[in-house]
Amino acid sequence: MPKDPKTRTALLAVAVLAFMGAMAWVAVPFYNWFCRVTGFGGTPLVAEAGADRILDQTIKIRFDASVERGFPWEFRPVVREMEVRIGETALAFFEAYNPTDRTIAGTASYNVVPYAAGGYFTKIDCFCFTMQVLKPGERVQMPVTFYVDPEIVSDPEAKYIHRITLAYTFHEAELPQEQASLLTTGQSAAN
Repeated sequence: MPKDPKTRTALLAVAVLAFMGAMAWVAVPFYNWFCRVTGFGGTPLVAEAGADRILDQTIKIRFDASVERGFPWEFRPVVREMEVRIGETALAFFEAYNPTDRTIAGTASYNVVPYAAGGYFTKIDCFCFTMQVLKPGERVQMPVTFYVDPEIVSDPEAKYIHRITLAYTFHEAELPQEQASLLTTGQSAAN
């Protein structure tokens, strides 16, 4: 360590600044990982298969859809609400429409409310896991397969939940370069 107090202070300040920058850089990925693993903040869990048991108890699932400001797609749930048995694998559809004259890519962010249900609402497959690309005037129905984990009835905070809202918001995404090139080439060949 340098003996000069000014040099020592400067080095300490640089070290603190570097440490804070590193912590800020890892905070977002760590928080996202934490939410996915624990269901914190209403983040649904992801599984490869359905629940191991189905209860006679039911729960209502409400579906909500929106788009970020300025995103031109129309986006809505096909059915606004369904009632499912806890543990039962269910399938719901959302519809997206691109009313523009250009190909647009989008990704969906999602959460569930109340937040206490986030650790029990489990997706098996979802359109939100991948980027969606709609051509001009294209309308698609996109599925989400899910279940509510039977352990919800044992949780003191979550066992009285009778309705869960699954909400999606679509955001515009940049097309990968090779896909954008194919679309441009395909559109030129069609003209």
